[in-house]
Formats: sequence, C-alpha cells, structure tokens
Amino acid sequence: MPSLALRIAKQRIAKDSHECVLLIEADANDAARILNELGSATDERFDVEWVPELSAEIERLRNGGVGAVLVDLALPDSHGVETFNELFKAAPSVPILILSGPNAEAISRQAVQRGAQDYLVKNQVDGYRLRRAVRTMMDRRAANAMILENEVANLTLDSIGEAVLRTDRQGNIVYLNRIAENLTGWRREEALGRPVAEVLRIIDVVSGAMVRNAVEIVMQEDRTARVTANCVNCILVRRDGIEIGIENTVTPIHEQDGSVTGAVVAFHDVSLARARSLEMSRLAQHDSLTDLPNRMLFNDRLTQAISLAVRQGKQLAVMFVDLDYFKDQ
Repeated sequence: MPSLALRIAKQRIAKDSHECVLLIEADANDAARILNELGSATDERFDVEWVPELSAEIERLRNGGVGAVLVDLALPDSHGVETFNELFKAAPSVPILILSGPNAEAISRQAVQRGAQDYLVKNQVDGYRLRRAVRTMMDRRAANAMILENEVANLTLDSIGEAVLRTDRQGNIVYLNRIAENLTGWRREEALGRPVAEVLRIIDVVSGAMVRNAVEIVMQEDRTARVTANCVNCILVRRDGIEIGIENTVTPIHEQDGSVTGAVVAFHDVSLARARSLEMSRLAQHDSLTDLPNRMLFNDRLTQAISLAVRQGKQLAVMFVDLDYFKDQ
C-alpha cells in the first residue's frame, strides 16, 4: 500500500520556481524513493507532483506549470515508446527524462532518439545524479525560453517605427533595433559595447554644442521618472556626418531593489515635421505676394525690440514708410 505521502497526489517541496517536476511512476515504492531523493538536499529541492497513470499526466500537462517530466514507460494505461509519444505530443516544449528499468534500456534509448532528454536506470542512480539531471533539464529549458523571449522582443522592437537602444549601467550599448541602426548609421554588431555618446551624438540646433548625455544624467541622478534631454532643439549627427532632427526620451532600467542597471533610449526623426513647422511659421509671418515680413512678424519683432530697449535703458526709433497705391496693384 502506498504511504500517506504517496496517497496525496501532490507533494509540495520548497523551491523558488513556479514550475514543478512531474513524476509519472506506477510503482509506489519507486515513487516514494524518487520523491525523497528529489527533496533530500536542502540546497537543491524541487516542487514535485506525482501521478501513477499516463491519463492523469496528460491532463496535468495541459494545465501548465510543469518544468520537467520524469516518467517510467511501464504504466497501467500505456507501455513502451508509445507512452513517450503521448507525452511529447501533449507538451513538446517540456523536457522529459526516462526512468528505465534494468531490462528496458533499449526502449529508453528509442525514446531519447525521439526527443527525450536522457534516461536513467532506476536501480543504478543515486539522488545526486537524479537531482543534477533534473536541474540541467530545467535550466536548459529556462535558458531556451529566455532566448525565445528575447528574440520575440527584438522582432517586436524591429517592427515599430521608433528607434530604440539600450545600455548597461556603464552607459555602453547592449542593444539597438533596426530603426536605430538606420538613424545612427551604426550596425548593431559594430555598436555593441561602445559608449552611447559615441553612437548617439546629439548637438543643440541653435548653438551647435554637444548636448549632455541624458543616459549619464539618468545613471548619476538615479531618477525613476522618464528624462527628456533637450528634445526641442536636438540634432543627431549620424556616423557619416549627416544631421537629423530628433526627439528622444531616456528611461532608466531598475532592478527590484531600485538600483539602476541601464537605460532605454527611444528616439525618432522629426526633421520633416520641423521643416513643415518652420514653413507654416514663415507663411504665417510673411506676405503671400511679396514674401516680405507681414504685420504679425512686425508686431513680434517690435515687441521684442521695445522690451530690449527697456531692459538696457535705451530709446527706440520706428520709421514708417508708406507706398502710395500699393494695395491697388
């Protein structure tokens, strides 16, 4: 008869992971030993769930939250390689470790050829080897999931219309998307590891002076809010020397403890928008017939001149010239 612990279908063992190890074992004594070995070491303990039949395992896999599967291919409701095929079909991304009997190694090797991570002979494996095999499987799966997540994130960033680059805590480039490559003139492979100020060279459109690196401001002042650095009059100097009007926003990256580990810079080309704005302003302030400054621009400049004269304690003279019959032409 199974022990009290085995009569409970789920054994919870403290572990800092949200994914469990699913054990499929028909023999209660073998299951008890494996559960004990997976939970015997204080520094490598797993959250384990035990089911004795394949049907229950399939249902559990569909619910998610399983990081690895340990299975004896000899089960009451399935047997041999077909057991593995059913498991692999139900959860192809979950690593599977075969627990083999001494006379079933040939079948276990077939399962490995079809996608199982490995197999261990139950009466020849100790707790250390079992824990190491399980940890290796789960770590490899976590690493693959992170790689896939990063690839999806990169594809997403490449598909948007905003240029994005990311730096580490030293302000060196660790990522830039395709739009950022096009705007800066730096290929991703060439920009990685370089200081952000070298790749993102920004000057003031009025003075022509270099604008202080906003990433350095964020890193030094440890701000939690977004910082916008002189976006109104910013010019990006591409690698080839071409100047592009941009607006950029710098957002610090924080760890859970609040420390800044890097920054994300998002920027976009506003050259066309600025050109249109300047043209609209010029049209509003100049006569459509003569292209000379109109009354609106005159009033603006006169107001400025009066203010300057007042501040400097000087007098201001205005000369009015009248052209006869100009409006009749």
